Amino acid sequence: MREVLSDLVRWWEAGETVGVGTVVATFQSAPRPAGASMLVGPGGEAVGSVSGGCVEGAVYELGQSVVESGAPVLQRYGVSDDDAFAVGLTCGGILDVYVEKVNRETFPELADIAADIEAGRPVALATVIEHPDEAWRGRRLVVRPEAVDGALGSDRATDAVVDDARGLLASGHNATLTYGPDGERRGEGMRVFVWAFAPAPRMLVFGAIDFAAAVAEVGKFLGYHVTVCDARPVFATATRFPKADEVVVKWPHKYLAEEVAADRVDRRTVICVLTHDPKFDVPVLEKALRLPDVAYVGAMGSRRTHEDRLDRLREAGLGPEELARLSSPIGLDLGARTPEETAVSIAAEIIAGRWGGTGDRLSTVDGRIHAHAARDVVVG
Repeated sequence: MREVLSDLVRWWEAGETVGVGTVVATFQSAPRPAGASMLVGPGGEAVGSVSGGCVEGAVYELGQSVVESGAPVLQRYGVSDDDAFAVGLTCGGILDVYVEKVNRETFPELADIAADIEAGRPVALATVIEHPDEAWRGRRLVVRPEAVDGALGSDRATDAVVDDARGLLASGHNATLTYGPDGERRGEGMRVFVWAFAPAPRMLVFGAIDFAAAVAEVGKFLGYHVTVCDARPVFATATRFPKADEVVVKWPHKYLAEEVAADRVDRRTVICVLTHDPKFDVPVLEKALRLPDVAYVGAMGSRRTHEDRLDRLREAGLGPEELARLSSPIGLDLGARTPEETAVSIAAEIIAGRWGGTGDRLSTVDGRIHAHAARDVVVG
């Protein structure tokens, strides 16, 4: 929803009605992740995408129908053996798309949710997309770390979904959750899709060098909140790093310690150490590799530099398990030479680690191409 939110809010504020189709579950090689949305605007406009083009026409027509009827619909799209190109995904994937009617009356909470997202405040939206009792379908909860708006139909169901939505919000993941009809932890019948609008994940780039400028640009492109940090004020300037969200002049290990203490480093944070100078690298890596939950820690340098760095880290007391978490030399083997190519190599390693990719050429790999952004989860 995030990519179409500005258009949706603009129409909502104007008192218009919009059809909204959202991917709530994916299987096999589906092209778009759960949470991707498409709007059918009041003037017939189509905004956004749920499949990269494969089933947009069918979702568009369904969106128009839902606007007319007012009743939300959960529809599955996949390849048909008889007519794979009619209303199917030629890539072989399967999508569950939830289509609903949105206006001020049906979705009064939208403006507050949009304000939270714009301000970077964590907020989750949980919507019942399937239930034996049709009256439950479309009911919503707006879940914030310390508050809840809405109700699903029973305290038991509401409490169960709130607990799980807060867990997804902490990790920054969307998911479709499955419960029994009254929110039973072991059961089926009710499916709830949770959008987790967490603040952007962080990329911490230590070392204000030319490679860092390219890494910051790629990191920003991937959706990270990028911080470049270096102790040398002559190099750590906003002018040299225009794509970074912030440039900090501070010793790297001290800055990282402060961010950890302020609870601004989490399991989605990626850390790139690029100075290849032991007086900067070793103290910040010693701190980073002892953090249990960060997503990635990489360090630039030659293999000789890497071996020297490992010796220094061992002397600092780090054990084999902590050292094994270090990606060094940083990046995948792409044959990169320039700062920009190296940044792509680093980004590729981060993406592969996030989704469990191998880094091999797809033409040599069997099995599905796209990892699941969110799976159907049975809570129990």
